Amino acid sequence: MTGEAARRNRDNLELMIETRPYGTWESPMSAADAVGGIVDFGQIAVDGDDLYWLEGRPVEGGRQVLVRRDDSGRITEITPSPINVRTRVHEYGGGAYVLGEGRLAYSEFSDQRLYMDGAPVTPEPLVPGSLRYADGRFLPDGSIVCVRESHGEGEAINEIVRVGPAGDSVRVLATGRDFYSSPRPSADGDRLLWLEWDHPNMPWDGTTLMVATISNEGLTNVSQVAGGRDEAVIQPEWGPGGEVVFATDRSGWWNLHRIDGDSSSPILSMEADFGGPAWLFGSTTFGFLSEGRLLAGFWESGVHHLAVIGVGGTLTRLPDDLTSHDHLVTDGESRAWFVGSGPAIPSAVYELDVDNGGMGIVRSNPMPAEPGYVPEPRIITFPTGDGKMAHAVFYPPTHPDCQGPDDAKPPLIVKVHGGPTSHVFPRLRPSFIYWTSRGFGLVDVNYRGSTGFGRSYRDLLRDAWGIADVEDCLAAARYLADAGEADPDRLVITGGSAGGYTTLAALAFGDAFGAGASYYGIADIGLLADDTHKFESRYLDGLVGTDRDEMRRRSPLYSVDQITVPVILFQGLDDLVVPPEQAQVIADALARNGVPHALITYPGEDHGFRKAENIIHSLESELAFYGEVFGFEPAGPLPDVPMVVGPRP
Repeated sequence: MTGEAARRNRDNLELMIETRPYGTWESPMSAADAVGGIVDFGQIAVDGDDLYWLEGRPVEGGRQVLVRRDDSGRITEITPSPINVRTRVHEYGGGAYVLGEGRLAYSEFSDQRLYMDGAPVTPEPLVPGSLRYADGRFLPDGSIVCVRESHGEGEAINEIVRVGPAGDSVRVLATGRDFYSSPRPSADGDRLLWLEWDHPNMPWDGTTLMVATISNEGLTNVSQVAGGRDEAVIQPEWGPGGEVVFATDRSGWWNLHRIDGDSSSPILSMEADFGGPAWLFGSTTFGFLSEGRLLAGFWESGVHHLAVIGVGGTLTRLPDDLTSHDHLVTDGESRAWFVGSGPAIPSAVYELDVDNGGMGIVRSNPMPAEPGYVPEPRIITFPTGDGKMAHAVFYPPTHPDCQGPDDAKPPLIVKVHGGPTSHVFPRLRPSFIYWTSRGFGLVDVNYRGSTGFGRSYRDLLRDAWGIADVEDCLAAARYLADAGEADPDRLVITGGSAGGYTTLAALAFGDAFGAGASYYGIADIGLLADDTHKFESRYLDGLVGTDRDEMRRRSPLYSVDQITVPVILFQGLDDLVVPPEQAQVIADALARNGVPHALITYPGEDHGFRKAENIIHSLESELAFYGEVFGFEPAGPLPDVPMVVGPRP
């Protein structure tokens, strides 16, 4: 092509690009497209030549479905509707099924009992759902060793139990500690590993790794082999030679260690995290290969990598275009399976052959949009409070046929993750494309306290929740506004759960944002401390402390007079983690103060929306809310937002 022809072609392309105000761009990505056909791939397990995984399906009300690919490659649904493979231990669940040598057991969400061959194998409790099971493994005799959580009067009781092979008995193996996880029997069934910890620790603060001899009479020769109050051990596993491998953050990073005999030593030492916070049971980040090798995933500089670790601790990175490799399992030889995703790659179940380098997709989510609508994320590091640096991932407005006016900057959505010890990374999220293809910028913040950057970064949130996270979100917004990436007068903040708390706190204690959207967010820290579930009931001790006056000072509810910008609140009415009263009290306070706001509730929805219709409605309502607040009209039909100004009649 000649220079003149190239110029004409460029001019023609520019003529085809429409200039429209940011936020009003027409997008092929509807809220329904952001949900429809999308599944949340979960726990993977291998049994011989059969591969199993879970699929969380919003279009089926969030039902968790167990799926199998057999040795012929045929994929079938093992648990037809209405079976829902989900446990409520710790409320967040995980480890909802157990598989081994042709045997399968799973936890049914409706009654929380363990089932095999379509029939329950655990006793029916007097109060439905009061006995819950998770994180199990089969013993050679067909019995299951797992975590049980018992609900009754007072605080729930967590224990490790052994469920008889015919469901004829449930024997308590370990009790007396506040929490248990990861019961892992040795291949011969003679020994058992597990983790335990007590309030006020969370499993990323400190856990103890225990080992014992297991027999029909129970556990004997019980001893501690690693961990403690200030050392967090995760994912203990028996190696093929009887050694124990686990990750511990004793060095300040979750590095892999091995116990062989009486000694414990690091397999390798890196400033990288080979693991993450154990919000869910059964998370797996490494697996065994032949010739003493390990396949492991690790977080480094905000991105997840996959590598083979040799016998001498050598690390060989496996290059791919993915930025996460979750639920990693291996066959002990050269094959592995995991859930992967990347900045331009939808999440999928992958199969990898380490020795020949072949990698393929077993099952994938659809590509949510044409490539021209997919933003190219950028990791940013920026200065924040106390002379520290914080991290985030920025997604710019992206549309092949639209651009904003030359004299305008796009509105910016500051996204706050929950946890607050979660972690974000460059990824393809349909809900992000929903915003960026309409002319919004979006920044996903790894504020201080986020995992994936070592324990010292994680501990920067200790006693500083509502301070450091708020500073970092404000700093991210201002950093991008100062860089000309965002309109400083149209900065908004949104988040769910702990992210909803940071959203409300940033509106009460900061002045950067013109609006906020809180999803099942915390308004009153003291109320949360009094009324949340056992797993998180002492979490606040390390984030805020136990002083009630300090809890009140950091609670957005008691500083609601300082919230002067519009707020929209979304809340599931069956939420047991952040009770609906939290949303109602903030809405009532905003009403008394005459602040424009909306409270939208969803019957039958719990913590973290799972039903497609609710996810769609909340996404569309949030867009309509921003349009109303900032005076622009988004393209396409949207629901009416029930805005309230002033006291309710």
